[in-house]
Amino acid sequence: MKKEIQTANSSLAVDKVSLSFGKILVINNVSFQVYEGEILSIIGPNGAGKTSLLNCLSGFYQPDSGRITYKGQEITKIPIHRRASLGIGRTFQGLQLFPGMTVINNIMSGRHILMKTNFLQAFLHWPWVHREEIAHREVVEEIIDFLEMEAIRHELVGNLGYGLRKRVDLARALALEPKILIMDEPMAGMNMEEKEDMARFIIDIEEFKSIPIILVEHDMEVVMDISNRIMVLDWGNVIAEGKPEEIRTNPAVIKAYLGDADEEVNHY
Repeated sequence: MKKEIQTANSSLAVDKVSLSFGKILVINNVSFQVYEGEILSIIGPNGAGKTSLLNCLSGFYQPDSGRITYKGQEITKIPIHRRASLGIGRTFQGLQLFPGMTVINNIMSGRHILMKTNFLQAFLHWPWVHREEIAHREVVEEIIDFLEMEAIRHELVGNLGYGLRKRVDLARALALEPKILIMDEPMAGMNMEEKEDMARFIIDIEEFKSIPIILVEHDMEVVMDISNRIMVLDWGNVIAEGKPEEIRTNPAVIKAYLGDADEEVNHY
């Protein structure tokens, strides 16, 4: 059974955000909040504006209007790297990894924003540089254990299957030590077993690491199983928001997906 969310504890708030590309309105006056201790899924048909909204949250896009507030601080116009340093982590729909590097080194690259050593100090390899590297590697090894990647830690990422690469992408996002995690279609292209593993990791991240998660995902069975709340976009507009059982039978949601409000939503 999904736990109840304390709505007084807001982690991220979006207030009347809109975004256009030329004359095309892709996000229209969208408002919502993400609370501590929850998995919020954002769903909608292709072209609904889901990834564009995530890009506004993580800083790749700046909205035309509206405000985004994270833990009480407005972040609407601050750059990507500053959002990352505040604890906003992101995984991507497409893989943004280094295929010629090992798994452990790919994950280590997610620690760079937390490192105090500069290039010259690393070149001279002062004693404290070595101590810092050991400390960061210990964190990375914990993530590897958490995501059950012990057997592939020294494998080149380019030699791994797609599902394992997606797991490395998640591990690198966790290496940033995020306070909130944004995930864009983490299960795209996976087989059933890989999806089950990823769903389990997402639940564990929220429960054991206390990281609220914003999830965009097309697999409705997974979304309904793991989400505390679901927000539905259609042509850049929020058409529904609520618990999975409410969304499952919402006529507007059914119509947006199927074009016929008399159909069953479980035919997504």
